[in-house]
This record gives sequence, structure tokens and C-alpha cells, in this order.
Amino acid sequence: MLERFKVPDKDKIFISESKIYDLTKRVLMASGVSEKGANNTASVLIGNDMRGIESHGISNGLRLYLNRYNSGENNPIPNIKIVKESPTTAKIDGDGALGTEIGPMAMDMAIEKAKKYGMGSVSVINTGHLAGCGYYPLQAVNEDMIGHCFTGSPPKQTLPTWGSEPILGTNPVAWAAPAKEMPPFLFDIATSQVAGNKIELTRRTGAKLLPSWIADENGVPIMEEIETPDRGQYHLLPFGGTRENGSHKGFGLGFVGEMMTNILSGAGPGIFNDHQGSDFFVAYSIDAFTDVGKFKADMDSLLRRIIESKPATGYERVVYAGYLENEEYDKRSKDGIPYHFEVIEWFENYCLKNKIECDLR
Repeated sequence: MLERFKVPDKDKIFISESKIYDLTKRVLMASGVSEKGANNTASVLIGNDMRGIESHGISNGLRLYLNRYNSGENNPIPNIKIVKESPTTAKIDGDGALGTEIGPMAMDMAIEKAKKYGMGSVSVINTGHLAGCGYYPLQAVNEDMIGHCFTGSPPKQTLPTWGSEPILGTNPVAWAAPAKEMPPFLFDIATSQVAGNKIELTRRTGAKLLPSWIADENGVPIMEEIETPDRGQYHLLPFGGTRENGSHKGFGLGFVGEMMTNILSGAGPGIFNDHQGSDFFVAYSIDAFTDVGKFKADMDSLLRRIIESKPATGYERVVYAGYLENEEYDKRSKDGIPYHFEVIEWFENYCLKNKIECDLR
């Protein structure tokens, strides 16, 4: 994650993974979420925080989810059902559950199918926020598989190239694959130029938005550095920003995400339908195609070649997708997770109001 999105040193409070996990789980269960559901959501959010993906961790996610439970937008006690299944595929109705609750279950199902048949894919409908896609493919990596995830996020956020009306969501996507000794490859992106949750982080950190990250209300890319506008006064651009810089590629990939989630699930395009959202999870068994040991050794060779390549002038090193996140995970495992003091104050006030024991500091 770019430095501008990180918590300033003066505002950091370090909390251990186990301590923030325990409190997050208790806060969710106090809102009526089952122990399993609370475990899944806490694991996803804090897993993101441990890898430095704070835009999709506790800071933005938890209070959003509690508000959605309280408003009835999401269901804390869903009746999750398999509505269609074959040996290699399944479709699940989440009954309004958060994506963070059902996502780990869906990927586990895809993995079990891949163990038996070489590949497994699971579509989920009627589900809420997934907290990014990166956590879920790593479940497959832990089983020596390749993992893939798409999520169809709320529509009317991202402009098409040359458009003035936002059509798609940010429609994140992720792939992950194991290696032998090198950190796993993890490519986890929003298909917009900048993730919507990262813009929310700038409101907390005070960072500015860079040129071509967003467009004005008329769809014109803003080509200078600016303060974060008020909500509703800007639109997101597809990644690439402008047609000259490849925004048609970003919008095209975002469309693929819409196709593989909302349309393939039968929920229908998000812009035409008032529904929770859809997700898509895939696991590929490497040994259905090649020897696992050879695959991981080949991954090592290529990944090591990348990080050992000569950096361009002005840069210290070359990395690949997932490398920095792995470094951050190791660092935070030792030092704790650096949360903004405002997040810790929110926890303390919320717990005091709801009579939940809080021992973060």
C-alpha cells in the first residue's frame, strides 16, 4: 500500500494480532453474529491488516458492518443454502450475510472440489461486503493450489472510458499461487484507478489524491493533486485513468468481474438490480496439470529473477505482487498492527456504550 495511505507515525497505536482479533470477534458476537461468522469476519479483516491492506481491514470495515447489521442491510444470522451444485461447481445463497462471513466457506468448498476433480468454482449471491479479494485465494495457496476470486461491488461507482455516468462497481479481483521458498504471488486489485476504501483512508490520514485517480462530476479526469472531495462530488476512474494510459483495459477487466459475479450468478447486472451483490471463487489443483514440486520451483525461479533484477534509476529494488505484503506480515507479527488512534478511540467508545470489555491499551 502506498505510503500516503498509511497511518502517520505520530498517530500510530500498535495492537497485537491476537488482542484485536479477540475484541473484534466479541464485538461482532455482541451484535448477534454467530461464533463461526464472527471468526470468519475477524479473520478476513485482521488478515488484511496483517498484510498492510488497511483499506480493507478493521479501520474501515468493522463499524461499516455493524451499521449494516443495525440497519438490516446485512443479516447477522443468515440461513446460508446451496441452491445448485455439480461435482466441480456450486451456487450459494448467502441470505444477506456479509461476504466476509460466507467467503471463507465458499473458497473452502471450491478447494474441496478441486481436491477431488482438479478444479472447483463457487458462485455466491445475496451477500454483502467481501473486504477485498486477496484473503480468499491465499486459502487455496495453503493447500498448494492456485486461487482466484472476483467480487461484484455496488454499482454506479466507476466510469466507463470516455463516460460521464458511473456504471460498474470497483469490482476487485485477485489471484494467488504458491512457491517453494519465495513468498507466494498474490495479485489483489480493484479495477478502478484507486480503491474506494483507500479514498476513505485519506480522510483519516489527510493525504491528497494523485492526478488521474478520480474524475469530476462531469466525468472529466482530474489531472492535478487535490484534497479528497466530499462524497458524491466525484467519480472513480477505471484503472489506467485515461484512454491514453489504458483505462479501457481497467474497465474491461471490471466488466469481466461483473460478468463472472452478478451476471453469472443470475442476480443480474448491479446497475439494473437492487441486490446485495455476488462473488466468485475458484481453486485450481496444480497436480491436475503438472507436478506440484516443479510448479513451485519454477515459481521460485521466476519470482527470484524479478526481485534480483536491476531497479530503475531512483528506485531501491524491484518486487512482485504479494512480496511487500509478506514483508509487512512478518513485521506486524513481531511489532503489532499500527492502528490510527481514532480507530482505537472508536473501539473504546463503542465498547463502553455496549458494555463490552475493551483492553486494547
